[in-house]
Amino acid sequence: MDLAQFDYQLPAELIAQEALQDRAAARMLVIDRQTQSWQDSHFRELPSFLRATDALIANDTRVFNSRLIGQRRGHTGRVEVFLTKPLSNHGRLWDALVRPGRKLLTGTVIDFAPDLSATIREHGQHGHRTVEMSGEMNAEGDLHAILERIGHTPLPPYIHRPDRADDRDRYQTLFARERGSVAAPTAGLHFTPEVLAACQATGAGFGTVTLHVGLGTFECLHSETVEENELHSEFFHVPQEAVNLARNAERVVGLGTTAVRALESASNSGELQAASGETNIFIYPGYEFRTVGAMLTNFHLPKSSLLLMVCAFGGRELMLAAYRHAVESRYRFFSYGDCMLIL
Repeated sequence: MDLAQFDYQLPAELIAQEALQDRAAARMLVIDRQTQSWQDSHFRELPSFLRATDALIANDTRVFNSRLIGQRRGHTGRVEVFLTKPLSNHGRLWDALVRPGRKLLTGTVIDFAPDLSATIREHGQHGHRTVEMSGEMNAEGDLHAILERIGHTPLPPYIHRPDRADDRDRYQTLFARERGSVAAPTAGLHFTPEVLAACQATGAGFGTVTLHVGLGTFECLHSETVEENELHSEFFHVPQEAVNLARNAERVVGLGTTAVRALESASNSGELQAASGETNIFIYPGYEFRTVGAMLTNFHLPKSSLLLMVCAFGGRELMLAAYRHAVESRYRFFSYGDCMLIL
């Protein structure tokens, strides 16, 4: 398949730069796959589309402050290191993206604070580096304590403003518990305790899985031939409690594409099973969903792996038509934007 088939035109002003003060105030485009139609709604109306026999599954990953701003030792000028994934159990070696990459050669030391620095150890593909963190730490937990203090919220690059103190809370979901993501599972950003309680009041069950969102979810696809692309791997965990909940439901509603990826990764044998490990599952049209029967998701970038996933779930023609409607109706796009419910 040609990746160009999954493109659409998006005016820049529709890319949400700020989170809504009221999490549940987002608009929601509801897609009915059976009737090949859609209707405009609001996220607060989500409970009205649920059944007592549904199981809602969310991603409970927690975003950590993975963006670091520092200076090359002995130089002036700003350097940014974006930690994407730990490469060692002791938490010192990390895969990272760095900027400006052309100046950050192997052996370069970057200072962030008196108690934290990084050394470039290896160059990888597509701008990646292996960096070794050093300072007043001796375990991964100590590093995260420092990151909590001096790190920045890893807002996506299409949000054209510096992160602020309020992003630390607003860029976490209601379900955030297991630390490890460098980007929020954005469908979960709309939930409030009141909306979740209203969903459960319908009789629908609720459970969580974990997928630590990394570049495997958000990085650009590098080949124009869909099948030639391969995603970075990400850690996932599907507990037995979520498996039991899903097996006893008539319909599993994945609350976000990352929850869907975790569930489908644990369904490789044809039936959902408890599982933990790394997944680089790449879902595009032609994929047969084994567990998920409905999906809540935000709007995604053109020609992205996430758009390919929703096209696999809802059908390319229907989903791209719905996206055109969302553009014409001035929906807000991407992480801090509106959402869609695909039934």
